[in-house]
Amino acid sequence: MDEYAVINGRGAMTVFETYIKTTPERLWEAITDPEMRAMYSFGVRTESEWTPGSNYKGSVPGGVDIVEGENLEVDPPRRLVQSFRALWSDEVKSAGTSRVTWEIEPVGSSCRLRVTHDQLADDASAELWGGWPMILSGLKTLLENGELLDTPGSLRYSQTTA
Repeated sequence: MDEYAVINGRGAMTVFETYIKTTPERLWEAITDPEMRAMYSFGVRTESEWTPGSNYKGSVPGGVDIVEGENLEVDPPRRLVQSFRALWSDEVKSAGTSRVTWEIEPVGSSCRLRVTHDQLADDASAELWGGWPMILSGLKTLLENGELLDTPGSLRYSQTTA
């Protein structure tokens, strides 16, 4: 199957790719551990059992729900496919459910991480996918340097919780 095929008539997608000096196991942990995820994902803790068919929910302290969905494929430490329903505003809620695929491939002493956000409506708001570059940059910085990365999203989040 073509890796960029149109599925069920919903072909709008964004693909982000980065290389991170880490192991597949450490990268998988950073994606699935709620505490680590919150460190690079605007404070959003993502909770799940991380098994095929299990649900997940991402929220920030104070109980604000950000995202929810189902883990469609779970193949540690290589691949995670999730349905994605954004909850942070009425506009994104009305967009319905899309899909996010995390693919980890070892490359020497590093990993290639490809995140594909697809099954988006053709007129999907950039609010649905526009945070990925900041999230992935924060993930890369955390795993390579052990530091938190300031991004517009992380700074906005820290100002609302301060």
